[in-house]
Amino acid sequence: MTQTTAPQARPILHHVTLKTVKLEEMLAWYEAVVGCVPNYKFEGGAWTTNDAANHRVALLQTPALRDDPEKRVHTGMHHMAFEFTTLDDLLANYARLAEIGILPHACLDHGLTTSFYYVDPDGNSVELQADNFGDWKQSSEWMRTSPEFVKNPIGVEVDPPRLIEALAQGVPLAEVHKRSRAGEYVPAQPGDLRLPA
Repeated sequence: MTQTTAPQARPILHHVTLKTVKLEEMLAWYEAVVGCVPNYKFEGGAWTTNDAANHRVALLQTPALRDDPEKRVHTGMHHMAFEFTTLDDLLANYARLAEIGILPHACLDHGLTTSFYYVDPDGNSVELQADNFGDWKQSSEWMRTSPEFVKNPIGVEVDPPRLIEALAQGVPLAEVHKRSRAGEYVPAQPGDLRLPA
């Protein structure tokens, strides 16, 4: 690769495009989970958004596509992520989705974020997260310098209903996070990180 002296532009991630054989099911799921609605839809797909952007999750379909039953053991995207402003917002969304039967396949306190992972109708993982510091600068610094993160970069599993209960009992957010990292809110059943053993 040729080196250049020109300053590097740093583009912002705009959207993800997924191939699907379940367009209508995927559209309903992404609307329910992250509020994405079509800005444009046709028989070959749809461009959906949950903010002012023209599209954030695009879906393409064609009769030549087929499901990959071994998707989990193939290389490719592991998950895409959406960020909530606060842990309260993330937990409120967890409760809303649980009411309609959409539950995460894994829930982790990564240290820098608290993250709940969901599987869409095509088997893609979608992370919903909140920054544990409420500030990207602080969470980035913690990630770069924390011996705790070096020791365990994946994180500690958490049980969202137990987090909701702790906060409802008045446990301060910083204390909930500390207890979470200490393993106090580990779920009864381990999550599925959707990686081959």
